[in-house]
Amino acid sequence: MAILRDADSECDRWLGVVIGNSRWHWALFQGESLIKTWDTPHFKDRILQLPWGEILPVYLASVVMSQSQLWQDYPLLREITLSDIPLTGLYPTLGCDRALAVWGATRRYNSPCLVIDAGTALTFTGASLTRFTGGAILPGLSLQLRSLHQDTDALPPVSLPVSLPSRWQDNTPDAIASGVLYTALATIRDFSRDWLQLYPQGQLLLTGGDGERLLQFLAEMESGFNFRYDPNLVFWGLRSLCFS
Repeated sequence: MAILRDADSECDRWLGVVIGNSRWHWALFQGESLIKTWDTPHFKDRILQLPWGEILPVYLASVVMSQSQLWQDYPLLREITLSDIPLTGLYPTLGCDRALAVWGATRRYNSPCLVIDAGTALTFTGASLTRFTGGAILPGLSLQLRSLHQDTDALPPVSLPVSLPSRWQDNTPDAIASGVLYTALATIRDFSRDWLQLYPQGQLLLTGGDGERLLQFLAEMESGFNFRYDPNLVFWGLRSLCFS
């Protein structure tokens, strides 16, 4: 079901672009082969050609309307919507990036899959075979840390630590890191436990900007679950739409 590309273009280079709440995520493909990925900040000007001067086919998924409109005059654009993703049960306001990620997970790994996306938001998205099974959304780690600083008078800015801190702290910055991290980790474990009760053979997949760090923290605390980290789930979803 190659709904995006013609069979005779499988050797061509093309770009997948996913616009998230904080960044643009790029992937360069040669046919079905992923060559490289990178991220950039949001853009301000219209995209008439790619930043390095080349024009390639672009397959775009976006959750930020003002950013996707910057592509409106690009000559080789195909914008992906929820209707392109062959999962049943999708609701109209579901982020296209979440649907693409869980679709990519089911294509690359055994279904059922629970995708835990640790980006600006921390999201849980489940699918079994070709059915969307639901999910949840809460603030991401950096958003929680930033909100505590910006929306209070006295709490300092805090960054994610490089290793899992101890739970009980005796100073404010470390207490903030402990509170945010252990709450997020407990939430991930609770949702994962419930998912595996529903789908005992289900896969647990972490992705997103903080996904690898969370995988490290979960390993340090010996979570008891088999998590896998894959930063490219949305691009596996795009590729599947192009070539499956």
